[in-house]
Amino acid sequence: MKKSKNLSPDSFLDPENMIKLYALGAFPMAEDKDSEIINWYMPEVRTIIPLDNFNLPRSLRTFMKRNEYTVTFDTQFEKVIMSCRDRDESWISPKLVDSYKELFKMGYLHSVEIWINEKLVGGLYGISFKGAFFGESMFSNAPQASKIALTELVKHLNEKEFLLLDVQYQTDHLEMFGATQISIEEYNQILRRAHRQEVTF
Repeated sequence: MKKSKNLSPDSFLDPENMIKLYALGAFPMAEDKDSEIINWYMPEVRTIIPLDNFNLPRSLRTFMKRNEYTVTFDTQFEKVIMSCRDRDESWISPKLVDSYKELFKMGYLHSVEIWINEKLVGGLYGISFKGAFFGESMFSNAPQASKIALTELVKHLNEKEFLLLDVQYQTDHLEMFGATQISIEEYNQILRRAHRQEVTF
């Protein structure tokens, strides 16, 4: 993955400073899952999923109708984060995990959990600020589980009248849902509008 503009050292892991940086559209990543080095990035090209133009693939829609699952929010955020971290390559370091826990306590970090037969099989987490949600990572331990989590997140954000879903970088996985790349100028316009939304997750 090509790195973007480095904004600050990991001293900005103070929760209040983290929220200020997220509010500007920046996000943190460690060099790897065990690294002490954490950088902040603000790409010049941004990737978002337009909440008013979300594409639900037909195959996923059919799968969701045929399979019973349960969705919860903010009930197992630590397990979701650790499941996202539990892969060969990850940017989620112990320092970031500790910081995320503090953001959860402050009401900024949120998770989506997908359950099948009372077992946690998928989910995602991210940071919310005003009318913006900054998606961080997702995981899946069962077919389609992370895709269901994303679908349920979009549904929830629309119900709560959020304006922005930032997904950081474009991937084939996200593109099928309508993820699109926009300029930093257009991104900042949407972000400013989102800051005016007095909504809660």
